[in-house]
Amino acid sequence: MKIHHSSNSLKKSLLHFTNECKSVGFVPTMGALHKGHLSLVEQASNENDCVVVSIFVNPTQFNNPQDLEKYPRTLENDIALLKAIKGKIFIFSPKVSDLYPKNIQSTDYDYSGIENEMEGKHRKGHFNGVGTVLNILFRTVKPTKAYFGEKDFQQLQIVKKLVEIEKLPISIIGCSIIREKNGLAMSSRNKRLTEEQFQEASLIHKTLSEVQEKFNALSISELYDLVENRFSNQPNLDLEYFEIANEKTLKSVSVKRKNVTYRAFIAVFSGGIRLIDNIALN
Repeated sequence: MKIHHSSNSLKKSLLHFTNECKSVGFVPTMGALHKGHLSLVEQASNENDCVVVSIFVNPTQFNNPQDLEKYPRTLENDIALLKAIKGKIFIFSPKVSDLYPKNIQSTDYDYSGIENEMEGKHRKGHFNGVGTVLNILFRTVKPTKAYFGEKDFQQLQIVKKLVEIEKLPISIIGCSIIREKNGLAMSSRNKRLTEEQFQEASLIHKTLSEVQEKFNALSISELYDLVENRFSNQPNLDLEYFEIANEKTLKSVSVKRKNVTYRAFIAVFSGGIRLIDNIALN
C-alpha cells in the first residue's frame, strides 16, 4: 500500500497500470472511513487490477463553514482500515493547495435540473463543489470504474451526469447502502452522534421502511402525512425534508403513475448533525 500526498506522485505510481491498459478502480471519500466505505473499496479491489482511495475533505461542497470545520478527520485510522483489505491499493490524501492551486472555487455545472431537487434546495452550490472536485480527481486518477454508495443517491445521479458532461471514459458503479445494526445508514457524521442521538436516529430508516411497506396502499399525500406524524413528537429530531420522487428525474411527485420508479428521500437534523437516507419504493 502506498500513500500519496501529491497528484504528481500518484500519477507516477499509476503509470504502470495505465500504460499496460490495466483497470483502475477509484473510491473517492472524505475520510472518517466506516464499513460502508470499506465495502466500496472491497468491491473495487475485486473488480480491478488496482484501487485508488482518495481521502480529501473538499471545501467547495460545504455551504456551512462550521460543518466543514467539524467534519471528522481520522487519517491514521483510515489508513489502518485500508491496510486490512486485500489487493493493490493506493491512498491519495492531497492538500487543498494541490487540488486547488489557484482559487478555492467551484465550476458551475448544468446537470439538467437534477441539481435543484432535494439536497440542491437545501445546500446551495453543493453539487457544483462535488462536480468540481470529482472532475479534478477523475482527471488525476484516470480510473476505469468509480464507486459510490447509494446513500447519496442524488449525488450518484449527479456523478453520472458529470461524466457525461465532461465526456470521461469512466463507468460509475452504484453500491448498496450499508447500515448500522439499528438501521441507520452508515455515515462519517454518525461518529459525531451521542449514544442517545444514535439510537433515536434509527427512526429515520424505520420510517422509510414503513413508507416502502405502505407505498401501494396509501396515496402520496397520506405518505407525507405519515412521515410528518412520525417526527412531530420527536423533540431531538428535526425533519428538514421528506420527498417522494421519480427516481430518474428526481422531481417530487404528488400522484403515482404506472411504469415509473419511485424513491423516498429524507434529511433529518439530530442536534446540529445532518443525516440523510433514501429507499426504493417500487
